[in-house]
Amino acid sequence: MLCLLMRLSGSQHSKKPVARRQRSTIFPNSGQEKLLTHEEYEKKEKCGLFGIWGTKAASQLCFNGLFAQQHRGQESAGIVVSDGTQLHGHVGMGLVSQVFTPRMLREDLAGHAAIGHVRYSTTGSSKLANAQPLMREYLMGPVAVAHNGNLINAKLLRRQYEEHGHIFQSTTDTEIIVHLLAKPTHLDKADPLPHVLMHLQGAYCLLFLFPDRMEAARDPWGIRPLVLGRTAEGHWCVASETCAFDVIDAQYVRDIEPAEIVRIDDSGVTSRFFDTPAPKLAYCCFEHVYFANPASRVFGQNVHVVREALGRALAREAPVEADFVMPMPDSGRSAALGFAKESQIPFEEGIVPNRFVGRTFILPNQLQRDRAVALKLNIIPDIIAGKRIVLVEDSVVRGTTTRSKMRAIRRAGAKEIHLRISCPPIRHPCFYGIDFPTREELIAHNRTVDEIRDYLEVDGLAYLSLQGMLSCLQFPEQQYCTACWSGQYKLPVDQPLAKFSFEKDQMRMF
Repeated sequence: MLCLLMRLSGSQHSKKPVARRQRSTIFPNSGQEKLLTHEEYEKKEKCGLFGIWGTKAASQLCFNGLFAQQHRGQESAGIVVSDGTQLHGHVGMGLVSQVFTPRMLREDLAGHAAIGHVRYSTTGSSKLANAQPLMREYLMGPVAVAHNGNLINAKLLRRQYEEHGHIFQSTTDTEIIVHLLAKPTHLDKADPLPHVLMHLQGAYCLLFLFPDRMEAARDPWGIRPLVLGRTAEGHWCVASETCAFDVIDAQYVRDIEPAEIVRIDDSGVTSRFFDTPAPKLAYCCFEHVYFANPASRVFGQNVHVVREALGRALAREAPVEADFVMPMPDSGRSAALGFAKESQIPFEEGIVPNRFVGRTFILPNQLQRDRAVALKLNIIPDIIAGKRIVLVEDSVVRGTTTRSKMRAIRRAGAKEIHLRISCPPIRHPCFYGIDFPTREELIAHNRTVDEIRDYLEVDGLAYLSLQGMLSCLQFPEQQYCTACWSGQYKLPVDQPLAKFSFEKDQMRMF
């Protein structure tokens, strides 16, 4: 596609139609919203984005795209649509299927274009005000924005705007983007959006919806995935993962490039770059290790194929005698299959997951996570009793949930448990959109592998080496971010942004 700069549509002095009020719901049976304390928080998922242009079924297709990416966030969901003159949307706490109804999609969210978001919080509490897409009104009219990632300079930018009298309606880092967009000196630019994005530092994939267009952008380091697709009917769509295209019969076209803005409107698709892509990109390896759907294509590779290769590499690095290899459902399955093939130890399913519980790490406190583990995983004693097991897991972060799993397997009669992890020990926090705990809360921080093994109460423990992991990826190792394992941050973090940085005063009230 031609790379060109395009002026934002419409006169900068004309008044755009006012956005309808954004409706909201509370997660069923949740009671009131609650600000979570730091102690209640652990590793969570990233967010998922989806957008589509040019079809009367936009809201329904957006719903389907979000549903396919539910694994990327289970705290809240939202959809904003354009009917050509106005934006109107709905956000709510909970799963996609709980937030939206068929009537709502058909009547309240009628439009020819839509963007949607499933969220877990990396900056700001799990509460309705932080649910996305954020919809705001500014001089140029209504705009909605959905964000996957984390802005490491949001605290500094927000303080500057607050000192000049700006009022923020949420405690998420995403809202600063709208304030930047509305700044008069930015609006004077021929093309404001590239200028706005140049002010952002950190990880971001963004979807913007205006009445007359949709814009998708990706940070210069390419930390998070963002892909462009097209339906069989010719409608252009954007998603965090290609699995969202599968459910709407769309074809993957290409990745949106680092530092690229893709504009989609009634004229089609155009592209421009707001910056030069980083010479050394920072693709997040954890997308392949854990986050992404095995069916997705991420950073040019199928996730299942990569995970199976991780398992093979792990079997070569850490062989063990056992009766069978067993995956920890569900994200450990592909790596376990690779381990079994490489080691020629039989593959066996000894844990049956309950598909209706969801991902346990995304629940807001440890008690809920422990209960969810018991609900989610059903151990089969007839398979496990008296056996030496190689249990393959994708990662261990804090370790408390993993230890409860190991105890359940031991109670089922396992003779030996040899835990194999298909990535290196996580010793460092992430500032680019993964809500890992602080260093002190990470189980691998200042602990040897033997000490971790004793804590987890297993007979053997081994991690895949950093080089072993990188050897399974197609690009040169300098193109990947390994900060959570190596401590080498490609984007300097001078002022780390804590999850609750924007709401400390509010937390004191609870």
